[in-house]
Amino acid sequence: QLQLVESGGGLVQPGESLRLSCAASGASFGAYTIGWFRQAPGKEREGVSCMRSAALTYYADSVKGRFTVSRDNDRNTVYLQMNNLTPEDTGVYYCRASLLMNAENMCTTRRGGYWGQGTQVTVSS
Repeated sequence: QLQLVESGGGLVQPGESLRLSCAASGASFGAYTIGWFRQAPGKEREGVSCMRSAALTYYADSVKGRFTVSRDNDRNTVYLQMNNLTPEDTGVYYCRASLLMNAENMCTTRRGGYWGQGTQVTVSS
């Protein structure tokens, strides 16, 4: 019965930053792999950053060096720090959790696990 709720999206200009949050409830969060996905209009949902642990983290090539995923297990919350945003980063951002996937598996698949409802990120001048 894990539930995920995203927050922190909004409208920003290119080059600015946002930090997204994903709050989990209903289960012990620390054992889950968790990931961030995004979906732009007309495109398929893609994995952005997924994390099993601090040492087991995956980033899509398009966000390496700009985005950082972190987690606070005491607060049952995962964060996505997004820096130097571009219009190509626009989309609905979803968080996802699973006990059965490693970081790369999660970010390269779209089936299975638990999903939040998403938060809109718009990067526009």
